[in-house]
Amino acid sequence: MRAVLLEAPGTRLRAVDDYPEPTAGTGEVIDVTACGVCRSDLHIVDGAAPSPLPLVLGHEVTGVHARLGPVMVYAPWGCRACEHCADGLEMICPDVREAGVFADGGYAERMRVPGAAYLAPLGDLDPVVSAPLACAGLTSYRAVTQGLDALRRPGRNRRVLIVGAGGLGQYAIRHLRVLTDAEVAVLDPSTAKRATALERGAHRAFGPANELPRFDLVVDFVGSETTLSAAAQAVDRRGRVVVVGLRGGRIPFGFGAVPHEAQFMSSVWGSRAELDELLDLARREPALLNPVETVPLEDAQTAHERLRAGEIRGRVVLTVERPGVRGG
Repeated sequence: MRAVLLEAPGTRLRAVDDYPEPTAGTGEVIDVTACGVCRSDLHIVDGAAPSPLPLVLGHEVTGVHARLGPVMVYAPWGCRACEHCADGLEMICPDVREAGVFADGGYAERMRVPGAAYLAPLGDLDPVVSAPLACAGLTSYRAVTQGLDALRRPGRNRRVLIVGAGGLGQYAIRHLRVLTDAEVAVLDPSTAKRATALERGAHRAFGPANELPRFDLVVDFVGSETTLSAAAQAVDRRGRVVVVGLRGGRIPFGFGAVPHEAQFMSSVWGSRAELDELLDLARREPALLNPVETVPLEDAQTAHERLRAGEIRGRVVLTVERPGVRGG
């Protein structure tokens, strides 16, 4: 089958026509329709994880299952035996195997998943436009919902700051506008991304040189020392900072180092149940679906290069074209 492979860290992706077909075994096989390209894919190419190589990347996958029809893949596959898996939180399982990171993902015509439980029916959602919901949409949805209680205390209008107005930040804006009445602001050094954030529904946009007011909730999709420091300075007393970004930043924490009774936490991907919640919400609120740019599967390397160069305005999705079948 056609697939796009990462063969060694730091190398170009290679498109092949003869990759071995996946076998279901005790799992399931889907025909891939589309696969979003995520910045995490670039991290895998750079060797950030001990991924088995060669590997088919891709974890924002939609496709067609013989029995279930159009589906979205839930990509964090836990051990299903630990307490986290028992609580439905496979994404924080110590032995989690993410598709496209530790097992072949969606940069291919077909893909194996461990079982039907990891397939979420899409219904009438567009499989191409909705593909990024599997990671960007779900990760931002969980991060936002982690802080909803901080926005629902009575007494005054509430404010949220989204740090990083890239793909995840843009989804977070849409989630917040649908789920809350809070004033939504973004912080990003890019003039173009600030403009896009305002188009997506943010009320205000700040650059690094701007003085920030206090916010009840700060969601940091960058996670650098600079952005974490900005979050700690911007969060209000009793507010909450939710860190999603993977830049490895660290800041001092202790009594007096941050505003009184402010809470700081990380947020990881999203649960299988939250994926169903998000898809249901997207069916009711189509505005959650941000525009995507489509690229043929074989041009995955070009998509990676453009993402690294900052040339992708929102999200880019690889499409698998088949004779007589619409792929994008």
